[in-house]
Amino acid sequence: MSDAARKPDRILFVLIGVVGLLVVVALAVVFTRGEPAALDEASPAGVVQRYSKAVIDGDNATADSYLTDAARSRCRGGYPGEPRPARVVLVSTSERTDSATVRVSIVQQSQGGPFGPSEYEMEDAFSLLKANGTWKIDQPPYILTACSGVPAKQ
Repeated sequence: MSDAARKPDRILFVLIGVVGLLVVVALAVVFTRGEPAALDEASPAGVVQRYSKAVIDGDNATADSYLTDAARSRCRGGYPGEPRPARVVLVSTSERTDSATVRVSIVQQSQGGPFGPSEYEMEDAFSLLKANGTWKIDQPPYILTACSGVPAKQ
């Protein structure tokens, strides 16, 4: 075989090797993404992040701990017919001295439909109040309302 005939074979093997390497790197990135970085738990966004995770995980007792007494007294429990959100993404935070608003994008999934599972996204906001130096959620978005349904003890 001449040297000219071998050269295209080498180029082909190099290209196949590069493509294979890119596939391996892409798979490694997808499977090692892990959890999002935890925000400062003393910040309004950090409180919303922890509350949202508790709601998604179905941990109403932990979710309750992030609510003001007034929010707990208004709460009548979760909404059983509603699916839990799949993801909550921080959009913006507006912090004032004793109150804050945290806007989030909420992604929900549904299993039904002619083409299989689908998801939809909506934007909503949390209202927070600062009490004794700690941020508490006074009004969560409807879709992220979850609590034990037991008002706080006075």
